[in-house]
Amino acid sequence: MSKNYIYTFLGLLILSLAACQPRSQEEKETSQESKKELKTGLWRAVLMLGEEEAPFQFELKNSQDSESGWVAHLINGEERLQVDEIRKTADSLIITLHIFDAVLASKIINDTLLEGKWIKYGYEKPYEVPFRAEFGKKYRFEPAKNLSKSDFSGKWEVTFQGSSGDTYPAIAVFEQQGERITGTFLTNTGDYRFLDGNIADDTLQLTAFDGSHGFLFKAYLQGDSLKGTFWPGISPQETFRGTRNQDAQLANPDKLTYLKEGYTGIEFAFPNANGDTLRFPSEEYKGKVVMIQIMGTWCPNCMDETNFYLPFYQKNHQKGLEIIALAYERSPDFTQAAKRVKKMTSRYEMPYEVLIAGINDKTEAAKTLPMLNKIVSYPTTIFIDRKGKVRKIHTGFTGPGTGIYYERFTNEFYQFMEKLLNEAP
Repeated sequence: MSKNYIYTFLGLLILSLAACQPRSQEEKETSQESKKELKTGLWRAVLMLGEEEAPFQFELKNSQDSESGWVAHLINGEERLQVDEIRKTADSLIITLHIFDAVLASKIINDTLLEGKWIKYGYEKPYEVPFRAEFGKKYRFEPAKNLSKSDFSGKWEVTFQGSSGDTYPAIAVFEQQGERITGTFLTNTGDYRFLDGNIADDTLQLTAFDGSHGFLFKAYLQGDSLKGTFWPGISPQETFRGTRNQDAQLANPDKLTYLKEGYTGIEFAFPNANGDTLRFPSEEYKGKVVMIQIMGTWCPNCMDETNFYLPFYQKNHQKGLEIIALAYERSPDFTQAAKRVKKMTSRYEMPYEVLIAGINDKTEAAKTLPMLNKIVSYPTTIFIDRKGKVRKIHTGFTGPGTGIYYERFTNEFYQFMEKLLNEAP
């Protein structure tokens, strides 16, 4: 899908929003001014997930370094995710969300009010969620009227249940200071990244918006237990229950994916974004420590992992470290997938090979690497030593939003990689 087509589609959408938008006399009187200016600074936005409001914040600024003259940062706890592909016209604002096939397309009602939709267009049918943004509101959730007596801080052993009845385990880690609360949920396939919110009327409220995902969690204490609901964008809501447990454990991420019996190594041949096929193993990688990164450009956890791997690669490449990324994309069309990969490699200045391996369906993806028992998660990393032996396959990525778990993961990673790099071929 070309950028011009996307902007035409969004332009028609914004025109339809404008046609349906009732305008007050005050808005009409300020319309000329609003076409000239848009307030810069902190904005509070609200996604409408069904009947629930999922607020998030972003900062909008003028920037001489951006082609459009604008730059924005999505704010989630400690995270500030920069987005600089912004198109502003007299009546509309379109913010392309990082490297994802997603935008915030809005009508400028006046210089302090935007109304529109969060749109993900990498699907057969566009994924659309209404949103509204107001300038100058510095809070995420409405401030609590009374100080809560509920204490959600600490570590919780959690079970999520989907609408079909399927369950999956998680660990919740929360840090509470007054009414403010931050934290995340860790699962066997990754984490829910930086969550930010408050406690109001003894109810925990947390959200995250990274451009690809919009999450809302609400929970309350029922005795010593945690009971809550999770709204994952437009997907069906889930429920969860939890108990405090400082010793809670998830499955060992190094044991979920493994080589099938009868296989001794990894072999593949996939094209890069220019259509050139790369084969592994090959002379180019002989005697090297190789990390095979199974990922996708649509995956925020994969982007967290890429940000972590890049400086390590740059520091250790001369010592014999190589990384090959296998991208499993939403679109089966090679041209579209190649555009997504090129955008990612350009944005992150990735110096290693990124190959287009297939679509992001896990069952179909597993068929492209038949030596693996299964692919459980994006991302997954296969670690291969200098002799070509698979030493470990790690499912998921414990990102920076997990706090002490991230620190623990990084320490274990550095120790393991130092050992591999110091081994003789």
